Amino acid sequence: MKLRKKIFLWGLLGAAMYFLLSYHFIFNGLHVTLLKKSNPTLNYTLFSLQGKDVRKVLDIDELREDGIADVLVERGFITDEKAERLLARYDEYDEEY
Repeated sequence: MKLRKKIFLWGLLGAAMYFLLSYHFIFNGLHVTLLKKSNPTLNYTLFSLQGKDVRKVLDIDELREDGIADVLVERGFITDEKAERLLARYDEYDEEY
């Protein structure tokens, strides 16, 4: 292989890895929603909403801080009002501790 081709392939692989580390892939059946992470990690890169309770999903700090509530509203799991109420409970808890 020529050096340019190797450099291109390594660059492409690096870009793909960075993309995977930078987004949550939220699965709901056949629908996939991309949710930008606050910092690149492997935590919750692939996450399924299938059969999960809304409160259990919102209990995950990383997903909640990155905006999973908006995805839950968009997918019809909860309403805007319920999302605001649930998020307010977490805000109150964070202020206490």
